[in-house]
Amino acid sequence: MNVLIVGYGKMGQTIEKILIERGHNVVGIVDRNTDTKIEDFDGDKVDIAIEFTQPSSAFNNISSCLKQGIKIVSGTTGWLDRRDEIEKLCADKNGAFFYASNFSLGVNLFFQLNKQLAELMKPFNDYGVSMEEIHHTEKLDEPSGTAITLAEGIIEKYDNINDWYLEGEERKNEAVGIKALREPHVPGTHTIRYTSELDEIEIKHTAHTRTSFALGAVVAAEWAKDRQGILSMDDMLKI
Repeated sequence: MNVLIVGYGKMGQTIEKILIERGHNVVGIVDRNTDTKIEDFDGDKVDIAIEFTQPSSAFNNISSCLKQGIKIVSGTTGWLDRRDEIEKLCADKNGAFFYASNFSLGVNLFFQLNKQLAELMKPFNDYGVSMEEIHHTEKLDEPSGTAITLAEGIIEKYDNINDWYLEGEERKNEAVGIKALREPHVPGTHTIRYTSELDEIEIKHTAHTRTSFALGAVVAAEWAKDRQGILSMDDMLKI
């Protein structure tokens, strides 16, 4: 598999290592510190691109790949207000766009556990639901894309919860509060709590290393390279 890496921070470097270990060919690296551009490549040279960059550049990176006929896997969060534009472009170009807010297998199982717990808890109005996420200090967007996905899973199950808000900003009624913390060397921890006056129920996912995210992205690229359309972890894992 010929892969273009877009973004060469710690995640991109880990992805490169895993690609090589799995026998794939890295045909190029596009990063703010390189002279290489996405426009230097096309679908004849690249089977798929893997993109982990910043919220401010993700949209342009993804759209450039699709315009060049390059299928793409993206794990960058914080830009999804323009996701509809990307999905339309993907359809217009008969391309492939695989997005996940988190590529860890454990997190995607946690997404499903979160929905099942929300389904169980929604009849019990004495419990209030809240969420906390902790990430490394280099993560620019908050709350994390994973936290937003978890909030959306709760909103899907509750009739009286229709939004989320970031603690410290304006509180929204009928919404899930998300507390975002940034601490050194934390790959990612997400906690969901249901609290009443009598007790508390908590589920938590703690990542120990970035490798699980990078491996998941590479496996997603292997799976998506022969497919078209809008793709997700649920599709790949058949959840």
